[in-house]
This record gives sequence, structure tokens and C-alpha cells, in this order.
Amino acid sequence: MSVLTIILTVLQLLSGLAVTVVVLMQSGKSAGLSGAISGGAETFLSKGKAKTWDAKLAKATKWFALAFVLLTLLLNLI
Repeated sequence: MSVLTIILTVLQLLSGLAVTVVVLMQSGKSAGLSGAISGGAETFLSKGKAKTWDAKLAKATKWFALAFVLLTLLLNLI
């Protein structure tokens, strides 16, 4: 294998791991409903922070997934 192939394979592995970690860090869509039913005490400020954190994680997921797909296609062509 050439050096370029090894570098791209390592980058693909890292981007795949990053997608997995970022997806697992996101809160589920039903987390708000279960918190409301069980009486979770969330303040107004913590709700705003959670939404921005989830938005950042969703954006990171899209970028890491795009990098993973592009690296997969590039490695397939080489």
C-alpha cells in the first residue's frame, strides 16, 4: 500500500469514530418528553444550552459524515 492510501485509511477510521462518538453524545428526541413526565427540574437557561449543544452536535455529525463518505469514495477510486 502506498503512503497516501495509508493516510487516507487512517483519516477514514478517525472520521468514522468521530461520527460514532458525536451521534452517541446527542440526546434522544424523546428526552424532553420523558423529563416532563418524570418531573425533571430543568431551568429555562439549561434548556437553551441543551438546544445549542444539540445543534452543534448535529452540525458536527453532518460534517464528519460528509468527510467519511468523501474519504470512502476517494479510497475506492485509488
